[in-house]
Amino acid sequence: MNPMRQIKVEKITLNIGTGGPGENLDRAQRLLQKLTNHKPVITTSQKRIPTWGVRPGLQIGCKVTIRGKESEELIKNLLLAKANKLKSTNFDNSGNVSFGLNEYLDIPGIEYDASIGIMGLEAAVTLSRPGFRIKLRRLKRKKIPNKHKITKEEAIEFMKTKFSVELGDEE
Repeated sequence: MNPMRQIKVEKITLNIGTGGPGENLDRAQRLLQKLTNHKPVITTSQKRIPTWGVRPGLQIGCKVTIRGKESEELIKNLLLAKANKLKSTNFDNSGNVSFGLNEYLDIPGIEYDASIGIMGLEAAVTLSRPGFRIKLRRLKRKKIPNKHKITKEEAIEFMKTKFSVELGDEE
């Protein structure tokens, strides 16, 4: 296989949306710290949504991004919590995968913490190929050609071979 066509995991982003500042946000930060041993970043709202009581600059959640070998181990643990089953709707047309967990207690090796309580989280896995840097670099930034982009089918096949994921549309 052409080495430029090989797919790899670029990063995994764990996200917990709390809807506002306060104790829930502190609990979410402690949970992400416990899962990843990295310090989470607080996310703030950009828009005003009066019906939800959201205004610009309000702290509404936290996230942490993991890269490298550590990300692959984390993905394996999170997929074990989902019984290695994903829906086809968890894959987007750009080759990324996202899924949610209702309770962090499903993750193997994680014990219940009374100070955190029961809380869920979202995981977004970003896949890439060699050469994807051209869309991010500062000089001579270019678009990725369509023939080099990762399709939904290629992402599904990668997850099946790399992480033994089964595709089950019924849940």
